[in-house]
Amino acid sequence: MRKKSVLDPYNALVVAAAQLVLSYGAYWGQRDFREPLDWLAVALLLVGPVGVLLRRRYPVGTAVAALAATYAYTWSGYPYGPVYLSPIILLFSLVTLGQRVKAWVMAGVTIVVFITYGYIRSGEPTGLFHDLAVTAFVLLLMVVAELTRIVRERRAQQQRAAEEENRRQASEERLTMAQELHDVLAHNISLIHVQASTALHLIDDNPQQARTALATIKTASKEVLGEMRSVLNVLRDGAPRSPTAGLDRLDELLERSGLDVKLERAGSRALPPQVERAAYRIVQESLTNAARHAPGAAVTVLLAYGARELVIEVTDGGSTTPPVLAGEGSGNGIPGMRERAVALGGTLVAGPSGRGFRVAARLPLPEEKA
Repeated sequence: MRKKSVLDPYNALVVAAAQLVLSYGAYWGQRDFREPLDWLAVALLLVGPVGVLLRRRYPVGTAVAALAATYAYTWSGYPYGPVYLSPIILLFSLVTLGQRVKAWVMAGVTIVVFITYGYIRSGEPTGLFHDLAVTAFVLLLMVVAELTRIVRERRAQQQRAAEEENRRQASEERLTMAQELHDVLAHNISLIHVQASTALHLIDDNPQQARTALATIKTASKEVLGEMRSVLNVLRDGAPRSPTAGLDRLDELLERSGLDVKLERAGSRALPPQVERAAYRIVQESLTNAARHAPGAAVTVLLAYGARELVIEVTDGGSTTPPVLAGEGSGNGIPGMRERAVALGGTLVAGPSGRGFRVAARLPLPEEKA
């Protein structure tokens, strides 16, 4: 059952008033050759407006009833004109509501009825012009209805495509934020683990250094809680937004990493937000791996800004455990970094470098505008 429009009662009242009032006016211009309006004429004039009222619930039945009433009204000799308003509306609606074949059949029957009426009423052929005029008017109505249906269907299709694209983008943004949350958790929990181990080891022999490790744990835990709250609030509210981590926060990241980190920059230029986020997370994950597998090792972070690419290299000088991260391993660190780089059209290589470990990423950049 089709949903009833709130405008249908008002449309029906307007059509009823127009057909009744204008039909009385039309009679004064046709009183020499048409019959005056009586109760039967009024009843036939009201069938169409009732059909307009119920057209969404009974599209075919109302159209048939309105056309039959119009045929009877015309063959009874009542005035031409306003009575045809209802059939026009109902045939038009029948096409736009999807009942195209039935609408065209009714249109064909209407053409035959009115051409036949012209021959019978006058007692002689009314002429080719009359037949062509009736046919052209009905066909024009149907063509306009078909064009309207096509426009509405295309508009609905475009709207569905836009909604699907919005849902897809929202899902991608949520997936990106979930990856961001994973990286934040992995980095900070690894940092907390390393610093907690350091604090436990030094708490008796070197309380000052143990205090520094505990302060780092406090800062890292505060950040991870804030990041989790921010991302989860966005996911819950259903209003995804792009993560804001960028290279402007790199110094802060290096300071609280708990590692001896040296930052080197070669060149400088503005970066697209997605490149900034990927670069930040690659450095963050590389530091996480260094803290987990080479605690206490010196780490060098190189950012080289080229005309067409950003080069990121994170190298630690020595590992106290075998550099098992050269393979796929059981974690998502290196695969996650590689996915970020590949998603931007870049590359990422990770593996042993001397006694230590090296992560090297190349992210393509757009040409700088002059």
